[in-house]
Amino acid sequence: MIDARTAPYAALILRVSLGLMFVAHGLLKVLVFTLPGTAQFFGSLGLPEWLAYPVTAMELVGGAMLIAGIWSRWVALALVPVLLGATGAHWGNGWLFTAPNGGWEYPVFLTFAAIAQALLGDGAHALRTGAQRASRLQPA
Repeated sequence: MIDARTAPYAALILRVSLGLMFVAHGLLKVLVFTLPGTAQFFGSLGLPEWLAYPVTAMELVGGAMLIAGIWSRWVALALVPVLLGATGAHWGNGWLFTAPNGGWEYPVFLTFAAIAQALLGDGAHALRTGAQRASRLQPA
């Protein structure tokens, strides 16, 4: 049974924590590894180096949108391919993320958390788009 009083706050906690994780990983790519360094890492995995730039942008913009609660369902779904890519990047390192170069359990967990967010929706304290406001104002 789902407690309708607390479920919106559970969705909020999940949404904000996912958003913060994405922003932190995007900033890590920009500020620590640098975008050229991240591109080089992508290349070392056999991925196109240019892919580092849209992935970083998706992490930063998508993470901020999740934190704010803007189109959370769609943003969470749009970020699943990024998480699946991270899973693939870490797959050969073994299960534990404490393994050298990180294992795959953390990105797999985050993939399922993003899917859960997409199923849950915005939760409490989310910004609403104009379309969402308009639909609430129309008579039933």
